Amino acid sequence: MVILYWLLLFLMLVGIVGAVVPGIPGSSLILIAIVVWGAVTGFSSLGVPLGVAILVLLLSIGIDFLATYWGAKQAGASKWGQIGAIAGLFIGIFGLLPALPIGGPLLGIIAGPLVGAIIGEFLYRRELEFEPRAKLALKAGLGIVLGSLIGNLIQGVLAIATVVVFVFATWPPTAGL
Repeated sequence: MVILYWLLLFLMLVGIVGAVVPGIPGSSLILIAIVVWGAVTGFSSLGVPLGVAILVLLLSIGIDFLATYWGAKQAGASKWGQIGAIAGLFIGIFGLLPALPIGGPLLGIIAGPLVGAIIGEFLYRRELEFEPRAKLALKAGLGIVLGSLIGNLIQGVLAIATVVVFVFATWPPTAGL
């Protein structure tokens, strides 16, 4: 039982990393670990941690969209820039997977949305001359990526809080105190 507890805590630590690093499951891993622990222990003393984990999972989904939207809005990005960022994310993940099997998808997750947003915004602003068009596209791309990074940091803090709540709720019974 103690070994399972430590394995689940390790899974939760991976979930914390995943809340910050794109491409790794985050809050969902933490929720799964809490549900597994609950199934093993009969969900005794897990009401608050389980509720917090579900709330954090729902908040994480909302934060992801809102932070990206906020970054795009602050930078003056159009829908084309946002669509470009999403397309760049998928192309970056799957396009770099065969070319760079180790690190390629992670690099694609980081660079894909930036390049996609810049291209999308550049194509949308056809009425401008090249230099102002390129500057605006770069600003929009950076805004979208910055918003995503801020969202990931907030998700990381929420994930840490969820794990802390779980540990406080389960540590004394598990340690036999």
